[in-house]
Amino acid sequence: MELISTHPIKKSDLGFHGNLFGGKLLAWMDAAAASYAMQVCDTPRMVTVMIDKCLFKRPAKEGQLIKIYGEVKSIGNTSITLYMEARSHNVYSGAQAIILSTDMKFVRIDENGDPIPVSERVRNKFKEL
Repeated sequence: MELISTHPIKKSDLGFHGNLFGGKLLAWMDAAAASYAMQVCDTPRMVTVMIDKCLFKRPAKEGQLIKIYGEVKSIGNTSITLYMEARSHNVYSGAQAIILSTDMKFVRIDENGDPIPVSERVRNKFKEL
């Protein structure tokens, strides 16, 4: 898996119980996955169409880092599906624990917002998936 982004957890990122707010983590994951989809598909015109089931496996706390990883799961005619993981990272020990994992799907669009094919070159590069 490829490391896409890293975020320090600050007090302003916490929810009511002192843990990282789930909505904040989902926003970070969506932004990271979108940028990764753009990188893989060689175009800035990628939009989120699906976030699969999200199971928050454990809390993350202030002072930890969140590291977001991704990998290409499949490429369709107009879309790409990514497997994404958010991991808490302990800066003292280097230990990581999965906080959230999910599949996210993005579609390539034209200037009118209509789906258009992912390039043949990109599809060929990931043909074995």
